Amino acid sequence: MTELQPRIINVLLVEDDPGDVLMTREAFDEYLHNRLDVVTDGAAALSYLRREEPYPDAPRPDLILLDLNLPRRDGREVLEEVKADPDLRHIPVIVLTTSQAEEDVLRSYQLHANAYVTKPVDFEGFIEAIKQIDHFFVSVVKLPSGG
Repeated sequence: MTELQPRIINVLLVEDDPGDVLMTREAFDEYLHNRLDVVTDGAAALSYLRREEPYPDAPRPDLILLDLNLPRRDGREVLEEVKADPDLRHIPVIVLTTSQAEEDVLRSYQLHANAYVTKPVDFEGFIEAIKQIDHFFVSVVKLPSGG
C-alpha cells in the first residue's frame, strides 16, 4: 500500500515585515511541501498576479496570504482588485495580519476575503497558524485549477 503524495500548491505571500517573511519561509521549509513566493508590497503583488514586469513568468498562485498594512498599495486595495478581476477572483485570499480591529475584519470580508487570521505573536503559534492554513487549503478543501 502506497501513501498518497500531498498535493503541491503555489502560495503567494504578500508581506513587508522581514521577520514574518522569515517565519513563513521557515514554516514552509520545515513542515510544508508547497511552493512559496513572496512580494513585499501591494503594487508588486498586483504586478505578480497580472504577470506584469518583472513577473511575466510568475505561476498563478493557488492561495494568497495577504497582509493588510503594506507599502505602495495596502492589502485592502489588493484584495479589492483581486476580487474584482475575473481572472483572479477565484484565488482564495487569506488575510494574515496583526490587526484585531473589528473594522478590518468586517472590511476584509466585505471585500470577499476567504478567511481572516490574526498573526500569533510567538514563533510557535505563528508556525502552527501557517500549518493549519496549509492543512485546510491543501487537505480539506478543493481548490480550482490555476490558470
